[in-house]
Amino acid sequence: MLKRFLLPLLLVVASLAALVPAAAQSDGGQPDGTIAVESDGAQDAAIAVRIRDILGQLDGYENVSVRVADGIVTLRGTALDAQQIEALNGLVSRVEGVVAIENQVTESTDVVERLNPAIERIEGRIAQFISYLPLILVAATAGLFVIWLGFFLARRSWPWDRMAPNAFIADIYRQIVRLVFIMGGIVLTLDLLNLTALLGTILGAAGIVGLAIGFAVRDTVENFISSIMLSIRQPFRPKDLVEIEGEMGHVIRLTSRATILLSLDGNHIRLPNSMVFKAKIINYTRNNERRFTFLLGVHPDADIAQAQAIILDALNELPFTLDNPAPGVWVEGLGASTIDITAAAWIMQHKTSIGMAKGEAIRVVKARLEEAGITLPEPTYRLTGTGTVETIITDRPSRKPEAPAPTAEPVEAQQVGAGETQALQEIIEAEREALPDDDLLQREAPQE
Repeated sequence: MLKRFLLPLLLVVASLAALVPAAAQSDGGQPDGTIAVESDGAQDAAIAVRIRDILGQLDGYENVSVRVADGIVTLRGTALDAQQIEALNGLVSRVEGVVAIENQVTESTDVVERLNPAIERIEGRIAQFISYLPLILVAATAGLFVIWLGFFLARRSWPWDRMAPNAFIADIYRQIVRLVFIMGGIVLTLDLLNLTALLGTILGAAGIVGLAIGFAVRDTVENFISSIMLSIRQPFRPKDLVEIEGEMGHVIRLTSRATILLSLDGNHIRLPNSMVFKAKIINYTRNNERRFTFLLGVHPDADIAQAQAIILDALNELPFTLDNPAPGVWVEGLGASTIDITAAAWIMQHKTSIGMAKGEAIRVVKARLEEAGITLPEPTYRLTGTGTVETIITDRPSRKPEAPAPTAEPVEAQQVGAGETQALQEIIEAEREALPDDDLLQREAPQE
Protein backbone atom coordinates (compact mmCIF):
# COMPACT_ATOMS: atom_id res chain seq x y z
CA MET A 1 0.00 0.00 0.00
CA LEU A 2 2.83 2.42 0.86
CA LYS A 3 4.49 1.82 -2.50
CA ARG A 4 1.31 2.86 -4.31
CA PHE A 5 1.51 6.31 -2.69
CA LEU A 6 5.29 6.73 -2.87
CA LEU A 7 5.60 6.06 -6.62
CA PRO A 8 3.26 8.88 -7.77
CA LEU A 9 4.81 11.19 -5.17
CA LEU A 10 8.30 10.56 -6.54
CA LEU A 11 7.09 11.23 -10.08
CA VAL A 12 5.59 14.56 -9.04
CA VAL A 13 8.76 15.59 -7.21
CA ALA A 14 10.89 14.65 -10.20
CA SER A 15 8.64 16.72 -12.50
CA LEU A 16 8.85 19.74 -10.21
CA ALA A 17 12.60 19.40 -9.95
CA ALA A 18 12.87 19.41 -13.71
CA LEU A 19 11.00 22.72 -13.81
CA VAL A 20 13.31 24.42 -11.32
CA PRO A 21 16.20 26.23 -13.07
CA ALA A 22 19.34 24.27 -12.54
CA ALA A 23 22.74 25.77 -11.82
CA ALA A 24 24.89 26.41 -14.84
CA GLN A 25 27.46 23.63 -14.79
CA SER A 26 28.54 23.99 -18.37
CA ASP A 27 32.11 23.18 -19.12
CA GLY A 28 32.13 25.63 -22.01
CA GLY A 29 34.36 28.66 -21.68
CA GLN A 30 36.93 26.98 -19.42
CA PRO A 31 40.50 28.35 -19.54
CA ASP A 32 42.89 26.40 -21.75
CA GLY A 33 46.26 27.78 -20.51
CA THR A 34 48.94 25.89 -18.57
CA ILE A 35 48.50 25.32 -14.83
CA ALA A 36 51.30 26.40 -12.43
CA VAL A 37 52.89 23.80 -10.18
CA GLU A 38 52.73 25.88 -7.00
CA SER A 39 49.70 27.57 -5.53
CA ASP A 40 49.83 31.32 -4.92
CA GLY A 41 47.37 32.75 -2.35
CA ALA A 42 48.19 36.33 -3.26
CA GLN A 43 47.39 35.58 -6.88
CA ASP A 44 44.06 33.97 -5.90
CA ALA A 45 43.11 37.09 -3.93
CA ALA A 46 44.07 39.32 -6.84
CA ILE A 47 42.00 37.19 -9.25
CA ALA A 48 38.98 37.41 -6.93
CA VAL A 49 39.32 41.19 -6.59
CA ARG A 50 39.67 41.64 -10.34
CA ILE A 51 36.59 39.52 -11.10
CA ARG A 52 34.50 41.36 -8.45
CA ASP A 53 35.55 44.70 -9.90
CA ILE A 54 34.54 43.60 -13.40
CA LEU A 55 31.16 42.24 -12.28
CA GLY A 56 30.54 45.39 -10.27
CA GLN A 57 30.72 47.44 -13.45
CA LEU A 58 28.15 45.27 -15.22
CA ASP A 59 24.38 45.27 -14.71
CA GLY A 60 22.69 42.11 -13.48
CA TYR A 61 25.56 40.61 -11.45
CA GLU A 62 24.94 42.35 -8.12
CA ASN A 63 23.98 39.07 -6.43
CA VAL A 64 26.92 37.03 -7.74
CA SER A 65 29.66 36.07 -5.24
CA VAL A 66 33.22 35.12 -6.25
CA ARG A 67 35.58 32.68 -4.48
CA VAL A 68 39.04 31.69 -5.78
CA ALA A 69 41.14 28.84 -4.43
CA ASP A 70 44.19 27.41 -6.23
CA GLY A 71 43.15 29.27 -9.39
CA ILE A 72 39.68 27.67 -9.40
CA VAL A 73 36.92 30.31 -9.52
CA THR A 74 33.60 29.42 -7.92
CA LEU A 75 30.63 31.63 -8.82
CA ARG A 76 27.44 31.53 -6.73
CA GLY A 77 24.29 33.62 -6.54
CA THR A 78 21.56 34.64 -8.94
CA ALA A 79 21.31 36.48 -12.25
CA LEU A 80 18.33 37.80 -14.24
CA ASP A 81 18.44 35.41 -17.20
CA ALA A 82 20.29 32.43 -18.66
CA GLN A 83 22.20 34.55 -21.19
CA GLN A 84 23.91 36.46 -18.40
CA ILE A 85 24.80 33.23 -16.63
CA GLU A 86 26.36 31.74 -19.77
CA ALA A 87 28.31 34.95 -20.39
CA LEU A 88 30.06 34.58 -17.00
CA ASN A 89 32.26 31.70 -18.16
CA GLY A 90 33.59 33.56 -21.17
CA LEU A 91 34.20 36.67 -19.07
CA VAL A 92 35.97 34.99 -16.14
CA SER A 93 38.09 32.72 -18.36
CA ARG A 94 39.79 35.80 -19.84
CA VAL A 95 41.27 36.76 -16.41
CA GLU A 96 44.92 35.74 -16.14
CA GLY A 97 45.68 32.87 -13.74
CA VAL A 98 42.24 31.26 -13.78
CA VAL A 99 42.56 27.48 -13.88
CA ALA A 100 38.93 26.38 -13.90
CA ILE A 101 35.45 27.85 -13.39
CA GLU A 102 32.64 26.45 -11.25
CA ASN A 103 29.58 28.38 -12.37
CA GLN A 104 26.80 27.74 -9.84
CA VAL A 105 24.78 30.88 -10.58
CA THR A 106 21.04 30.33 -11.03
CA GLU A 107 18.24 32.49 -12.49
CA SER A 108 16.59 34.86 -10.05
CA THR A 109 12.94 34.30 -9.15
CA ASP A 110 12.50 37.57 -7.29
CA VAL A 111 9.65 39.53 -8.92
CA VAL A 112 10.91 43.00 -7.97
CA GLU A 113 14.41 42.19 -9.14
CA ARG A 114 13.17 41.01 -12.54
CA LEU A 115 10.83 44.01 -13.01
CA ASN A 116 13.36 46.70 -12.17
CA PRO A 117 15.31 46.43 -15.47
CA ALA A 118 12.11 46.63 -17.51
CA ILE A 119 11.00 49.70 -15.59
CA GLU A 120 14.39 51.29 -16.09
CA ARG A 121 14.23 50.63 -19.84
CA ILE A 122 10.76 52.19 -20.05
CA GLU A 123 11.94 55.23 -18.10
CA GLY A 124 14.93 55.55 -20.41
CA ARG A 125 12.77 55.44 -23.52
CA ILE A 126 10.42 58.06 -22.07
CA ALA A 127 13.36 60.31 -21.33
CA GLN A 128 14.70 59.74 -24.83
CA PHE A 129 11.29 60.59 -26.33
CA ILE A 130 11.12 63.81 -24.30
CA SER A 131 14.56 64.81 -25.50
CA TYR A 132 13.53 64.11 -29.11
CA LEU A 133 10.15 65.84 -28.75
CA PRO A 134 11.24 69.24 -30.16
CA LEU A 135 12.73 67.55 -33.24
CA ILE A 136 9.58 65.42 -33.63
CA LEU A 137 7.39 68.53 -33.48
CA VAL A 138 9.51 70.31 -36.09
CA ALA A 139 9.49 67.28 -38.41
CA ALA A 140 5.72 66.74 -38.00
CA THR A 141 5.03 70.44 -38.63
CA ALA A 142 7.11 70.41 -41.82
CA GLY A 143 5.39 67.26 -43.09
CA LEU A 144 1.91 68.58 -42.29
CA PHE A 145 2.68 71.84 -44.05
CA VAL A 146 3.67 69.97 -47.22
CA ILE A 147 0.46 67.89 -47.05
CA TRP A 148 -1.66 71.03 -46.46
CA LEU A 149 -0.01 72.69 -49.45
CA GLY A 150 -0.93 69.70 -51.63
CA PHE A 151 -4.58 69.78 -50.52
CA PHE A 152 -4.69 73.55 -51.07
CA LEU A 153 -3.42 73.18 -54.64
CA ALA A 154 -5.81 70.29 -55.32
CA ARG A 155 -8.82 72.38 -54.27
CA ARG A 156 -8.04 75.06 -56.84
CA SER A 157 -10.06 74.96 -60.06
CA TRP A 158 -7.09 76.13 -62.14
CA PRO A 159 -5.21 74.50 -63.78
CA TRP A 160 -6.92 71.15 -63.31
CA ASP A 161 -10.24 72.06 -64.96
CA ARG A 162 -8.40 73.56 -67.92
CA MET A 163 -6.06 70.58 -68.34
CA ALA A 164 -8.74 67.88 -67.98
CA PRO A 165 -11.32 67.07 -70.68
CA ASN A 166 -14.03 66.64 -68.02
CA ALA A 167 -14.65 66.92 -64.29
CA PHE A 168 -13.89 63.24 -63.71
CA ILE A 169 -10.36 63.51 -65.10
CA ALA A 170 -9.87 66.77 -63.17
CA ASP A 171 -10.72 64.94 -59.93
CA ILE A 172 -8.18 62.24 -60.82
CA TYR A 173 -5.53 64.95 -61.30
CA ARG A 174 -6.42 66.36 -57.89
CA GLN A 175 -6.16 62.93 -56.24
CA ILE A 176 -2.73 62.42 -57.81
CA VAL A 177 -1.56 65.81 -56.50
CA ARG A 178 -2.82 64.98 -53.00
CA LEU A 179 -1.08 61.60 -53.05
CA VAL A 180 2.23 63.08 -54.24
CA PHE A 181 2.25 65.75 -51.54
CA ILE A 182 1.24 63.24 -48.85
CA MET A 183 4.18 61.03 -49.81
CA GLY A 184 6.44 64.08 -49.89
CA GLY A 185 5.34 65.12 -46.41
CA ILE A 186 5.95 61.64 -45.01
CA VAL A 187 9.41 61.43 -46.62
CA LEU A 188 10.36 64.88 -45.26
CA THR A 189 9.22 63.95 -41.75
CA LEU A 190 11.13 60.66 -41.75
CA ASP A 191 14.24 62.33 -43.21
CA LEU A 192 14.31 64.95 -40.42
CA LEU A 193 13.99 62.16 -37.85
CA ASN A 194 16.67 60.08 -39.63
CA LEU A 195 14.15 57.28 -40.18
CA THR A 196 14.27 57.01 -43.96
CA ALA A 197 15.00 53.29 -43.70
CA LEU A 198 11.50 52.89 -42.31
CA LEU A 199 10.07 54.30 -45.55
CA GLY A 200 11.22 51.25 -47.53
CA THR A 201 9.41 48.94 -45.13
CA ILE A 202 6.24 51.03 -45.38
CA LEU A 203 6.36 51.12 -49.17
CA GLY A 204 6.99 47.37 -49.35
CA ALA A 205 4.03 46.62 -47.10
CA ALA A 206 1.87 49.08 -49.06
CA GLY A 207 2.85 47.38 -52.32
CA ILE A 208 1.86 43.95 -51.04
CA VAL A 209 -1.43 45.26 -49.67
CA GLY A 210 -2.11 47.13 -52.91
CA LEU A 211 -1.45 44.00 -54.96
CA ALA A 212 -3.86 41.97 -52.84
CA ILE A 213 -6.52 44.67 -53.07
CA GLY A 214 -5.97 44.92 -56.83
CA PHE A 215 -6.74 41.23 -57.31
CA ALA A 216 -9.79 41.50 -55.04
CA VAL A 217 -11.33 44.47 -56.86
CA ARG A 218 -10.11 43.70 -60.36
CA ASP A 219 -13.52 44.30 -61.96
CA THR A 220 -13.91 47.64 -60.18
CA VAL A 221 -10.45 48.77 -61.32
CA GLU A 222 -11.22 47.67 -64.89
CA ASN A 223 -14.46 49.69 -64.83
CA PHE A 224 -12.61 52.69 -63.44
CA ILE A 225 -9.92 52.61 -66.14
CA SER A 226 -12.57 52.11 -68.82
CA SER A 227 -14.42 55.15 -67.48
CA ILE A 228 -11.28 57.25 -67.91
CA MET A 229 -10.80 56.10 -71.49
CA LEU A 230 -14.47 56.61 -72.40
CA SER A 231 -14.51 60.10 -70.92
CA ILE A 232 -11.35 61.12 -72.78
CA ARG A 233 -12.33 59.70 -76.19
CA GLN A 234 -16.10 59.76 -76.15
CA PRO A 235 -17.77 57.35 -78.60
CA PHE A 236 -21.16 58.99 -77.91
CA ARG A 237 -22.69 62.21 -76.61
CA PRO A 238 -25.53 62.77 -74.15
CA LYS A 239 -28.94 61.92 -75.65
CA ASP A 240 -27.38 59.94 -78.53
CA LEU A 241 -29.31 56.89 -79.67
CA VAL A 242 -26.87 53.98 -79.51
CA GLU A 243 -26.90 50.20 -79.63
CA ILE A 244 -24.38 48.42 -77.40
CA GLU A 245 -24.25 44.62 -77.37
CA GLY A 246 -27.87 44.42 -78.53
CA GLU A 247 -29.15 47.01 -76.03
CA MET A 248 -30.59 50.12 -77.70
CA GLY A 249 -31.37 53.39 -75.97
CA HIS A 250 -30.55 57.07 -75.56
CA VAL A 251 -27.48 57.92 -73.47
CA ILE A 252 -28.43 59.50 -70.15
CA ARG A 253 -25.04 59.71 -68.50
CA LEU A 254 -21.60 58.14 -68.18
CA THR A 255 -20.55 57.51 -64.58
CA SER A 256 -17.32 56.21 -63.12
CA ARG A 257 -18.79 52.68 -63.08
CA ALA A 258 -21.44 52.34 -65.80
CA THR A 259 -23.12 53.82 -68.86
CA ILE A 260 -26.82 54.56 -68.30
CA LEU A 261 -29.21 54.28 -71.26
CA LEU A 262 -32.92 55.05 -71.56
CA SER A 263 -34.54 52.50 -73.85
CA LEU A 264 -37.19 53.45 -76.39
CA ASP A 265 -39.71 51.88 -74.00
CA GLY A 266 -38.64 54.22 -71.20
CA ASN A 267 -36.59 51.67 -69.20
CA HIS A 268 -33.18 52.30 -67.66
CA ILE A 269 -30.33 50.13 -68.94
CA ARG A 270 -27.11 50.04 -66.92
CA LEU A 271 -24.07 48.71 -68.77
CA PRO A 272 -20.64 48.28 -67.04
CA ASN A 273 -18.04 50.56 -68.59
CA SER A 274 -15.59 47.68 -69.00
CA MET A 275 -18.11 46.01 -71.33
CA VAL A 276 -18.94 49.28 -73.14
CA PHE A 277 -15.26 50.03 -73.78
CA LYS A 278 -14.74 46.66 -75.51
CA ALA A 279 -18.17 46.37 -77.16
CA LYS A 280 -19.33 47.15 -80.69
CA ILE A 281 -21.21 50.46 -80.50
CA ILE A 282 -23.72 51.61 -83.14
CA ASN A 283 -24.43 55.34 -82.89
CA TYR A 284 -27.62 56.17 -84.78
CA THR A 285 -27.52 59.88 -83.90
CA ARG A 286 -24.11 60.75 -85.29
CA ASN A 287 -25.47 61.32 -88.84
CA ASN A 288 -28.53 63.46 -89.48
CA GLU A 289 -29.70 61.31 -92.39
CA ARG A 290 -31.01 57.84 -91.63
CA ARG A 291 -32.51 55.13 -93.80
CA PHE A 292 -35.44 52.88 -92.98
CA THR A 293 -36.39 49.69 -94.87
CA PHE A 294 -39.33 47.34 -94.92
CA LEU A 295 -40.23 44.14 -96.81
CA LEU A 296 -43.33 43.57 -98.92
CA GLY A 297 -44.54 40.27 -100.39
CA VAL A 298 -46.53 40.78 -103.65
CA HIS A 299 -48.50 38.22 -105.65
CA PRO A 300 -46.20 36.04 -107.79
CA ASP A 301 -48.39 36.65 -110.89
CA ALA A 302 -48.09 40.43 -110.53
CA ASP A 303 -45.89 42.58 -112.77
CA ILE A 304 -42.76 42.99 -110.64
CA ALA A 305 -41.46 46.00 -112.55
CA GLN A 306 -44.84 47.72 -112.20
CA ALA A 307 -44.91 46.92 -108.47
CA GLN A 308 -41.41 48.39 -108.03
CA ALA A 309 -42.41 51.56 -109.88
CA ILE A 310 -45.54 51.96 -107.77
CA ILE A 311 -43.58 51.49 -104.54
CA LEU A 312 -40.90 53.97 -105.64
CA ASP A 313 -43.54 56.58 -106.60
CA ALA A 314 -45.25 56.09 -103.25
CA LEU A 315 -41.96 56.64 -101.37
CA ASN A 316 -41.26 59.80 -103.37
CA GLU A 317 -44.78 60.94 -102.63
CA LEU A 318 -44.12 61.01 -98.90
CA PRO A 319 -43.36 64.58 -97.74
CA PHE A 320 -40.68 63.58 -95.23
CA THR A 321 -38.46 61.41 -97.47
CA LEU A 322 -35.27 62.90 -98.93
CA ASP A 323 -34.49 63.27 -102.62
CA ASN A 324 -30.78 62.84 -101.92
CA PRO A 325 -30.11 60.09 -100.98
CA ALA A 326 -33.08 58.95 -103.07
CA PRO A 327 -35.46 56.10 -102.15
CA GLY A 328 -34.69 52.66 -103.48
CA VAL A 329 -36.67 49.50 -104.31
CA TRP A 330 -35.30 46.06 -105.15
CA VAL A 331 -36.37 42.42 -105.26
CA GLU A 332 -35.15 40.71 -102.13
CA GLY A 333 -36.01 37.14 -103.08
CA LEU A 334 -38.69 34.48 -103.54
CA GLY A 335 -40.93 33.70 -100.60
CA ALA A 336 -43.11 30.64 -100.05
CA SER A 337 -46.03 32.22 -101.91
CA THR A 338 -44.86 35.76 -102.66
CA ILE A 339 -42.21 37.84 -104.39
CA ASP A 340 -40.37 39.72 -101.64
CA ILE A 341 -39.55 43.35 -102.43
CA THR A 342 -37.52 45.64 -100.16
CA ALA A 343 -38.34 49.34 -100.00
CA ALA A 344 -35.91 51.89 -98.56
CA ALA A 345 -36.05 55.64 -98.02
CA TRP A 346 -34.03 58.30 -96.20
CA ILE A 347 -35.26 60.87 -93.68
CA MET A 348 -33.84 63.66 -91.49
CA GLN A 349 -34.06 61.76 -88.23
CA HIS A 350 -33.78 64.85 -86.04
CA LYS A 351 -36.95 66.25 -87.65
CA THR A 352 -38.84 63.02 -88.35
CA SER A 353 -39.46 60.03 -86.12
CA ILE A 354 -38.09 57.00 -87.92
CA GLY A 355 -40.68 54.65 -86.42
CA MET A 356 -43.63 56.79 -87.48
CA ALA A 357 -42.03 57.45 -90.88
CA LYS A 358 -41.67 53.74 -91.53
CA GLY A 359 -45.26 53.08 -90.49
CA GLU A 360 -46.64 55.83 -92.72
CA ALA A 361 -44.55 54.57 -95.64
CA ILE A 362 -45.92 51.03 -95.26
CA ARG A 363 -49.50 52.37 -95.10
CA VAL A 364 -49.17 54.46 -98.25
CA VAL A 365 -47.26 51.82 -100.26
CA LYS A 366 -49.81 49.12 -99.40
CA ALA A 367 -52.66 51.41 -100.46
CA ARG A 368 -51.01 52.30 -103.78
CA LEU A 369 -50.35 48.63 -104.62
CA GLU A 370 -53.94 47.66 -103.84
CA GLU A 371 -55.23 50.61 -105.92
CA ALA A 372 -53.24 49.20 -108.85
CA GLY A 373 -54.70 45.72 -108.33
CA ILE A 374 -51.56 44.16 -106.87
CA THR A 375 -52.40 42.12 -103.80
CA LEU A 376 -50.26 41.05 -100.89
CA PRO A 377 -51.26 37.38 -100.46
CA GLU A 378 -50.86 35.38 -97.29
CA PRO A 379 -48.65 32.25 -97.07
CA THR A 380 -49.88 28.82 -98.22
CA TYR A 381 -50.17 25.93 -95.74
CA ARG A 382 -50.76 22.16 -96.25
CA LEU A 383 -52.55 20.25 -93.47
CA THR A 384 -52.30 16.45 -93.60
CA GLY A 385 -54.55 14.36 -91.32
CA THR A 386 -53.73 11.00 -89.74
CA GLY A 387 -56.56 9.25 -91.61
CA THR A 388 -57.11 8.58 -95.29
CA VAL A 389 -58.39 12.06 -96.06
CA GLU A 390 -55.89 14.76 -96.97
CA THR A 391 -56.95 18.39 -96.81
CA ILE A 392 -55.17 21.22 -98.58
CA ILE A 393 -55.80 24.77 -97.42
CA THR A 394 -54.27 27.48 -99.55
CA ASP A 395 -54.55 31.21 -99.67
CA ARG A 396 -52.65 31.44 -102.93
CA PRO A 397 -55.03 32.23 -105.79
CA SER A 398 -54.95 29.95 -108.81
CA ARG A 399 -55.28 32.87 -111.20
CA LYS A 400 -54.41 36.49 -111.32
CA PRO A 401 -56.88 38.37 -109.14
CA GLU A 402 -59.15 40.94 -110.57
CA ALA A 403 -58.46 44.54 -109.79
CA PRO A 404 -60.48 45.70 -106.82
CA ALA A 405 -63.02 48.42 -107.25
CA PRO A 406 -61.52 51.87 -106.67
CA THR A 407 -62.28 53.39 -103.32
CA ALA A 408 -64.23 56.59 -102.98
CA GLU A 409 -61.46 58.34 -101.06
CA PRO A 410 -57.89 57.45 -102.07
CA VAL A 411 -55.27 57.26 -99.32
CA GLU A 412 -53.18 60.41 -98.98
CA ALA A 413 -49.68 60.62 -97.55
CA GLN A 414 -49.37 62.50 -94.27
CA GLN A 415 -46.56 64.52 -92.76
CA VAL A 416 -44.68 62.88 -89.92
CA GLY A 417 -42.87 64.92 -87.29
CA ALA A 418 -40.53 64.15 -84.39
CA GLY A 419 -42.99 64.68 -81.56
CA GLU A 420 -42.31 61.28 -79.99
CA THR A 421 -38.56 61.77 -80.22
CA GLN A 422 -38.78 65.26 -78.72
CA ALA A 423 -40.87 63.99 -75.82
CA LEU A 424 -38.28 61.29 -75.16
CA GLN A 425 -35.50 63.90 -75.31
CA GLU A 426 -37.31 65.92 -72.63
CA ILE A 427 -37.42 62.86 -70.39
CA ILE A 428 -33.69 62.31 -70.92
CA GLU A 429 -32.95 65.96 -70.12
CA ALA A 430 -34.92 65.67 -66.87
CA GLU A 431 -32.97 62.53 -65.98
CA ARG A 432 -29.68 64.32 -66.61
CA GLU A 433 -30.63 67.37 -64.58
CA ALA A 434 -31.54 65.16 -61.62
CA LEU A 435 -27.86 64.17 -61.17
CA PRO A 436 -25.81 66.85 -62.94
CA ASP A 437 -22.55 66.12 -61.10
CA ASP A 438 -22.54 62.37 -61.67
CA ASP A 439 -21.81 62.60 -65.39
CA LEU A 440 -18.54 62.35 -67.31
CA LEU A 441 -20.05 63.74 -70.53
CA GLN A 442 -20.46 67.28 -69.31
CA ARG A 443 -17.76 68.84 -71.45
CA GLU A 444 -16.95 68.43 -75.09
CA ALA A 445 -14.17 65.97 -75.83
CA PRO A 446 -12.71 64.45 -79.02
CA GLN A 447 -14.95 61.80 -80.50
CA GLU A 448 -13.83 58.55 -82.02
